Amino acid sequence: MSNLFYKLEMEAFRKGITPRTEESREWFRKRAAKLRAARMNRKELMKAEPVEQTDKVTPGTMAMFFYDPKTKDTLPYYDSFPVVIVVDSAPKGFYGLNLHYLPPVLRAKFLDGLLDNTSNKYYDEKTKIAVNYQYLKKASKMKYFAPCFKHYLTAHVKSRLAVIAAPEWEIATFLPTAQWNKAGANKVYSDSRRMLK
Repeated sequence: MSNLFYKLEMEAFRKGITPRTEESREWFRKRAAKLRAARMNRKELMKAEPVEQTDKVTPGTMAMFFYDPKTKDTLPYYDSFPVVIVVDSAPKGFYGLNLHYLPPVLRAKFLDGLLDNTSNKYYDEKTKIAVNYQYLKKASKMKYFAPCFKHYLTAHVKSRLAVIAAPEWEIATFLPTAQWNKAGANKVYSDSRRMLK
């Protein structure tokens, strides 16, 4: 696979799309919808530049990884390839927002709110998303967080974390990389919408 991040970035640039705007989020959402999840090589995507593989969990970063939940037998469904914004450390792991649990339209709205809370406006390797659980619960623009908020156990992370650089957050948010088990995306999205009512 050629570098998908670079390819989509250049495509957006040629179309005159300004990064980190509502217009760009909508463009990436529509463009990613045309990509086929079945053809998505997740292992290769984790090695694509500018993704950086690490074993360190850092709050405020966006990362993708392979995951095998401890309670998978009792879960109605789960995503074994989450794209997560790390919120905080947690007992035996970390808390994160898995954006795959939201349908793409709501994901775009949630990302708008999250990008209003970055540690700086440079969108470089130092940029982090600055949110914690208390803020997510209280802020009206964070109302979409509930279906996404998950506790990940370090012992069940089955790969290194592939940290996604800030300029690629929009692209990674909309790539069809979710790997649903025990149910399909339509069921997940339906349940998430119900939870938000």
